[in-house]
Amino acid sequence: MVNALTWARQHDVALRVRSGGHSLEGWSNVDNGIVIDVSELKSAHLDTTARTATVGAGLSQLEAVTTLAKKNLAVTTGTEGSVGLSGATLGGGFGFLTRYLGMACDSLIGAEIVVAEGASCAKVINADLENHSDLLWALRGAGNGNFGIVTSLTYKVTPLESVTYLQATWNGIGDLQGVFEAWQRTAPVADDRLGAQLEIRRTQILLFAVLAEGTPAEAKKALAPILSVGDPTSTVQVGNWGDVYSAFQIPTGDEPANWKFCSQFTNTPFPRTAISVIASFMHDAPTDDSNFFTQAFGGAVRKSPRGGTSFPHRDALFYSEPGAGWGKRGVPSSGNELTTQAQAWIAEFSQALRPYVNGAYVNVPNAGMQNWETAYWGDNFDRLRTIKAQYDPQNVFQYEQSIPPAFC
Repeated sequence: MVNALTWARQHDVALRVRSGGHSLEGWSNVDNGIVIDVSELKSAHLDTTARTATVGAGLSQLEAVTTLAKKNLAVTTGTEGSVGLSGATLGGGFGFLTRYLGMACDSLIGAEIVVAEGASCAKVINADLENHSDLLWALRGAGNGNFGIVTSLTYKVTPLESVTYLQATWNGIGDLQGVFEAWQRTAPVADDRLGAQLEIRRTQILLFAVLAEGTPAEAKKALAPILSVGDPTSTVQVGNWGDVYSAFQIPTGDEPANWKFCSQFTNTPFPRTAISVIASFMHDAPTDDSNFFTQAFGGAVRKSPRGGTSFPHRDALFYSEPGAGWGKRGVPSSGNELTTQAQAWIAEFSQALRPYVNGAYVNVPNAGMQNWETAYWGDNFDRLRTIKAQYDPQNVFQYEQSIPPAFC
């Protein structure tokens, strides 16, 4: 990594950094430059006594979850197993364990990172709570490709022996008003061990929930206000977190060829008019793979860890995103005829929800968004620019929505 960065600087070649390869806007690619890919850094060292894990930046979320689960340990990750752990963490990171353990970045206690040095060189530094603590703060929520090349991450891990995983399905979206109202008033304020997601599709409503160290009876009781709406069918699974996580993964080959999302946060419950907007747009969704996804916040998200983080959306009630999926993966030009329609649908959908939402999530970037700097990082942006000027004054690490040094 040091050699690659030094060579790129000496030859004035543009570069990007890639881990999981899931940059939704393709910003880990670059024309006429080089991509420094860390995806083969697969190491994992667990210290069960200190309850820490130091892992290579190339681990996927599935690899991280299953490796830790073999020792009955866990950190927060997103739900998509093929996504890179480092990319998810460095942008904040949330999933089923968020309300129990906080954001993924909250458990990050150290990182090895290759940074630019001098006029044309590079070096390795280690950031933790005692050394380069300002950089660690920045990496906890704004670390994706802004300050250097993260090569390993150290997490504080938590014991987790078993979870209860519940899934409920409502046919059609006729019960959406009741389901969504019950969900937004229940999931964000439930037992902190409960993580819940709601997904609305064109033909069904899906509820997913994980209760850490809990029983099916406890999960059903916590979710009773939601499950009592209409006549959903439900399933429950109890087991090791690694086994449960692996079981709900969707093979990449079964996913659409194209995705487009718009990220947003909500601090107060949606009124009926906002829920009607969701119902209206989902009724006219361009494909069955299009959806409206929500993730309950609250719980441990509201508690910032020692040293703080640059992730600002601590007071959100829930996160949400309209998403369009189209085309068949592996088929060249598949879905091209739907691209204009899908992109217009997303743009109109997100605009219609604008009165009820705020901010945006850097891991699901909103390309073309005005004031994206404060949408992603709020009042933390000026401090991030100052830290950028300290560690990357020549702005070597840049892309379409990267953080510029303070003096630029």
